[in-house]
Amino acid sequence: MKTVGWGIVGTGEVARRFASDLALAPGAVLHAVHSRNPDNAENFRTETGAQKAYHDIDAFMSDPKVEAVYIATPNSLHLAQTLRALRNRKAVLTEKPIAPSYPEAEVIEREALRQKTFAMEAMWTRFLPAIKAAKVRIKAGAIGEIRKIRADLSYFRPYDPESRFFSRALGGGAALDLGVYPVSLAMHFLGEPEKVSGRWFSAKNGVDMRTEITLHYASADAELSCGFDRNGANHFLIEGSTGALRLDAPFLKAQRLTLYSPAAMKSPLIAPSPQGDRLAAKLISRLPSPLTRLWGCQIEHHPFEGNGLQFQAIAVMDALRAGETRSQIMPLQESVAVLRAIGIVLSRSPMSEKIPAA
Repeated sequence: MKTVGWGIVGTGEVARRFASDLALAPGAVLHAVHSRNPDNAENFRTETGAQKAYHDIDAFMSDPKVEAVYIATPNSLHLAQTLRALRNRKAVLTEKPIAPSYPEAEVIEREALRQKTFAMEAMWTRFLPAIKAAKVRIKAGAIGEIRKIRADLSYFRPYDPESRFFSRALGGGAALDLGVYPVSLAMHFLGEPEKVSGRWFSAKNGVDMRTEITLHYASADAELSCGFDRNGANHFLIEGSTGALRLDAPFLKAQRLTLYSPAAMKSPLIAPSPQGDRLAAKLISRLPSPLTRLWGCQIEHHPFEGNGLQFQAIAVMDALRAGETRSQIMPLQESVAVLRAIGIVLSRSPMSEKIPAA
């Protein structure tokens, strides 16, 4: 297997997790790391076992042994750094969101085409074994035709205008930090929507504290929300014409899915709730498989080592080895579509400061 030399831009926690997971990606070699701070670059190199540390971005990008670049910097830097990688003919995997807005994501899409070079948003959830299994199940007709998707991804964050979560200058806000996950995953199952609606609630400095987005399709809707105002149920429920499939919490790093039969969907005790698990549903996960099947439920476990970031790295390397310049699972056009949907909602005036209770 041809090895692929990786370079990482950024030295934060996400960069550390990615570096750790590269050890689980066959053929991956962490060749170089970059930080504008020389001490941070060298410390990160020592931590991760990378071969080189750079504080000059041009020297990093011109290193011939860096074949693929992972960008894990604040959202506001993604566009410039991704373009720099593409213009140096480096395959590039950019942390979500690939850019702070859809026009900027379109610039990346055009540059990748012009350079004939691979670029992809690091929407790692799409590559997890449980998500792949869910796609296979749905394609095989396990729940019939998709009628509705409901998902919430919320983690409480105390308001701090200086943190990357709330800083406008760093591309903060709940929609760009969390909302991209449910919106992207809904499009993964249903494609691009015909219409987008929604509302958002502002933090004190004007970035979104909570955002609710609905994607409208001819025969389905996806009702999605995200926020820093509370800890949510954080599962992803797909309701079909003959059953349902739930990616159990936290769905962004899903390791378990539950299939519900039509009979289970009609039961007030067993049927999954968009607000969270009910007592009986929790019991189901603890019962032996024969008993859960009697109740009309089937649980599948899809565990993995590490943080789960290795699967997207493997996808990038597979594409490079095959000479491909785009991802079939996470194409740039869908990254653009996700940011366009979020942009439509955030372009509207925010709701009142009082956020509805869960």
